[in-house]
Amino acid sequence: MQTNKILVFVSFIIVLTFSSFINVDDNQNSDKFVVVLDAGHGGRDPGNLGNGYKEKDIALKVVLAIGKALEQDPSIKVVYTRKTDKLIDLFVRGKIANKANADLFVSVHCDSHTSQAYGAGTFVLGTHRNKTNFEVAKKENSAIFYEKDHEKNYNGFDPNSPESLISLMLGQEEYLDQSIQLASLIQNNFTNRLKRKDRKVKQAGFIVLHQTVMPSVLVELGFLTNKREGIYLNSSKGQREMALAIKDAILEYKKALYLNVSNQVYTEEKQQTIEQPETTYNNIIFKVQIAASSKALETKPYNFKGLDNISRAKENNLYKYFYGETSNYSAIKKLEEEAKAAGFKTGYIVAFKDGKKISLTEALKTTAN
Repeated sequence: MQTNKILVFVSFIIVLTFSSFINVDDNQNSDKFVVVLDAGHGGRDPGNLGNGYKEKDIALKVVLAIGKALEQDPSIKVVYTRKTDKLIDLFVRGKIANKANADLFVSVHCDSHTSQAYGAGTFVLGTHRNKTNFEVAKKENSAIFYEKDHEKNYNGFDPNSPESLISLMLGQEEYLDQSIQLASLIQNNFTNRLKRKDRKVKQAGFIVLHQTVMPSVLVELGFLTNKREGIYLNSSKGQREMALAIKDAILEYKKALYLNVSNQVYTEEKQQTIEQPETTYNNIIFKVQIAASSKALETKPYNFKGLDNISRAKENNLYKYFYGETSNYSAIKKLEEEAKAAGFKTGYIVAFKDGKKISLTEALKTTAN
């Protein structure tokens, strides 16, 4: 009976997700990089109230500061799920992002705890690995109880049920690598620049992230229940610093994703020979994604810092560029190192099965020859 309930919920959530991006042509022809900023909670849902602060207010102020800074870049379009103190249903937040055909979705929150825990953390959608991650997701997902008709809108989804959260994960790994990439950049800025305690990049079952069909992260700025951290996050200085750290991470992600084409003259050099791989994965092709652009560039070495063996594929309104091609994971790791050495510092491995892009996690679970 429990299994049947999970299957019904999974079927519903898939329908809900796909229905939220059927009409996404509003931004199909835009050449701008679209960032959707989501301030958690709002309206009658205050979020956590640690030390008398309101999570909904701090999240909104930080989001507006991020957006204001990003809007200075004419190549970026910022979309907000809310700009005022009002409640937006979680599934509607996803619809906003999907309709905008967004390149990124960033949801901002503040944490709480019964202890004096402190530090900043960034989450991506995934299976919670421990009780702490489950509790964080449970608190944020409980926002659905402030929504009207939440039982109908989420088909009986229960934030307190580990089974409900696990069901969110099915088929949701397509953007995991890119989400982790953005989350890592945000987390690095928090810890290295602002010296916040590093609570790492983690995975957990956030329903607001499940609704989106693009790289998505959820940021926990810190703990309002911690006296010192609560004061910092409630201050103009703290909100400005955290906002700029997130903004700069988004710009760094975008810079790594989009090509900066130069007019430098390329002198061809012989590529290092890769040893014949000892093992290969059945029906799997690995490549290194090095960049993306709205332009259809010639896959010539002079456009890619001297790298040869470049392929191109169009996804939505972007052209993705890949370096190398092999069925051996050790070999693709070497190619990834070559790409980074050439200047594509945030290049990452992607996998294809029968010509269709799949998650790296799924690819590595397949049987090797």
